[in-house]
Amino acid sequence: MTWRWLLGRLAGTVPTLLGISLVLFLVVHLAPGGPMDVYADNPSVTPAALERIAAAYGLNEPLPVQYGLWLKSMLAGEWGYSIRTGRPVLVEVAERLGPTLLLGGVAMGAALLLSLVLGVVAAARAGQWADRIVSGLALVGLSIPVFWLALVLQLVFSVWLGWLPSGGLQTIGVEAFGDRLAHLAMPATVLAIATTASWSRYIRAGMITALAEDHIRTARAKGMGEATVLVRHALRNAIIPAVSIIALDLASIISGAVITEAIFGWPGIGSLFVQSMDGRDYPVLMGILMMGSAAVILANIAADLIQARLDPRIRHA
Repeated sequence: MTWRWLLGRLAGTVPTLLGISLVLFLVVHLAPGGPMDVYADNPSVTPAALERIAAAYGLNEPLPVQYGLWLKSMLAGEWGYSIRTGRPVLVEVAERLGPTLLLGGVAMGAALLLSLVLGVVAAARAGQWADRIVSGLALVGLSIPVFWLALVLQLVFSVWLGWLPSGGLQTIGVEAFGDRLAHLAMPATVLAIATTASWSRYIRAGMITALAEDHIRTARAKGMGEATVLVRHALRNAIIPAVSIIALDLASIISGAVITEAIFGWPGIGSLFVQSMDGRDYPVLMGILMMGSAAVILANIAADLIQARLDPRIRHA
């Protein structure tokens, strides 16, 4: 691993992001409907007002000119202004980023811990009841639609039992930690279940492969405890193939858990994305999509770094 390789990868993200931005800009702007259609549905908005709004946001310019104006604003670090609210896009996104990172961080942290435990247990007991139970639960977790699971949790714990609030970040006027935790419980559980089901399968497969290696048999022959063999010798090699998958899933936090946040009314990036889609808010949509794209690219680089750290045989020229 060299600094030249890292700098080269980072430099390579620039043309990649430019290409992504062009494709996303065309997809967003060529989709049916637009911001002016939303305003036109309001009878109180006059044609003259529509023209002023279009001119203010450059929507009356040819598409190449619009892209140039947006790119200039993005490169200047301004990201443009929301058509829906008139506020800077950077401010809109920054306000929603904290709740999304909180939700995603808790969910992904719990998913990683559970995945490691379940994956190791399933591999250590491959073909036995423990393995079948873990594999069965993982299959169920992958099969259940996220929106259905979210609605069921709301029905059970909010409507029937009344234990947890049905949505939102916190109760208005209440700043207690317990209240925030109660609001976080169900959306974090939904994300954690879906993620654990996927990650545990990758870790199980990697562990089974690692446990068949010669050095594992040698470690056992030397009398090492099974826990030491599993954690110190097998798990390190087993997790390497799963690093890229985990890194990309972690990067998806930045884009927001759209379905989960929308159902639970969680005021994060996902909810903002849905609102911006409804209002055809091009600048905000582009800001969120570009931020998510950058996060995925950086996550790939981070995954390569972690893999090289875990496995000294991996080297980057």
